[in-house]
Amino acid sequence: MKSGIAAMLPYPPYFWWETGAMFGQLIDYWYYTGDGQYNQLVVDGIQAQIGEDHDFLPDRWMFDIGNDDQLFWAFTVMSAAELGFPDPKPGQPGWLALAQSVMNQLIRRYDTDAPACRGGLRWQNQVVKAGWNYKNTAANGGMFQLGMRLAKYTGNKTYSDYANKVFDWMLQSPLIEDDFKINDGTDVTKGCVEADHTQWTYNYGIMIGGSAYAYALTNGSAIWKTRLQGFLNHTSQFFPADRNGVMVEICERSQRCDTDQWSFKAYLSRWLAMAAQLAPFTADQISPTLQHNARAAAQTCNAANECGSRWNWDGFDGSSGVGQQMSALGIITANLFPKAQPQLTSDNGGHSEGNSAAGTGPVRKHVKQAVITTADKAGAWIVTLLVSGGLFGGAAWLVTAAGD
Repeated sequence: MKSGIAAMLPYPPYFWWETGAMFGQLIDYWYYTGDGQYNQLVVDGIQAQIGEDHDFLPDRWMFDIGNDDQLFWAFTVMSAAELGFPDPKPGQPGWLALAQSVMNQLIRRYDTDAPACRGGLRWQNQVVKAGWNYKNTAANGGMFQLGMRLAKYTGNKTYSDYANKVFDWMLQSPLIEDDFKINDGTDVTKGCVEADHTQWTYNYGIMIGGSAYAYALTNGSAIWKTRLQGFLNHTSQFFPADRNGVMVEICERSQRCDTDQWSFKAYLSRWLAMAAQLAPFTADQISPTLQHNARAAAQTCNAANECGSRWNWDGFDGSSGVGQQMSALGIITANLFPKAQPQLTSDNGGHSEGNSAAGTGPVRKHVKQAVITTADKAGAWIVTLLVSGGLFGGAAWLVTAAGD
């Protein structure tokens, strides 16, 4: 693949949001390793999906975009701003402006959705979509995290006010229990009084990440320390003793994970590492888990550089795909957090151009089926290649670290 060709994972089986998550993983790869040879591909790929109104609502993918889908692209561009990733070409919106656009859209939708269940953001952003009557952790927790990150980067309290508003609603809803157990979602038609109790790694990753940013933003406040520790304590369920402390997604035990779910480990790994950076009191708990799981993930990769889905297996389990590759790359690069540079802010080295009014234009409410082109199908190999190169460098570092 050459620079200038916009990479997209092939649909089906990969939905639009996972390409955004993939680019976020590649930005993390650059941040932790300093290897920038793929940066222009990432820039081009993101720019190709910002949409006609620079709002991460491209016409051709409108049929596939929910609030959480937009958020994963927003996480990616927010990381680009925070980590000092190369800026887009002149005349294109900055990474910060794109994240602000998504947040402004979510604020407007939150205010519209709030009368149902006295608060909370719906999973979907259009009434015609399945999931309209579901308020979930991915959407609400994602808005919370994005708001805290924008507040930390820009210093604008409006973002943290909304982040706190969403979090407070989650606390009084079935999404977050009193002991900080995180549930997947709740049904609007039933008054948001019952929870889907399914335990997913990425939901914990989202909330741990958001809480770590809140902890840093509030200079280590006791309340955010308690909340962050509460969420962290519940992640032990994903590293069970019967799997030798190796990360397990709930769908693995029955081997019923879908394409999306195979990538979820990547996000918990990413935000555990970020928590250890932003809230150093967590590092002693997080670091051994990341190291142990990086070794487990690495040994599932075969000679063709395909990495398996079940890290507790001895070797490759025969299950491969972009999600599996992202998860392996994510857990290994996450171990490099102790050597990473501090995140940037607008008053401390950050150079991403913002636009506080982005995303406040007229609302478009059409759904259009995508037409897939050959160029769209070109991107999946990048992560496979990076795992092959980045994997062994990361594994070598782990061996060295273990011997220190």
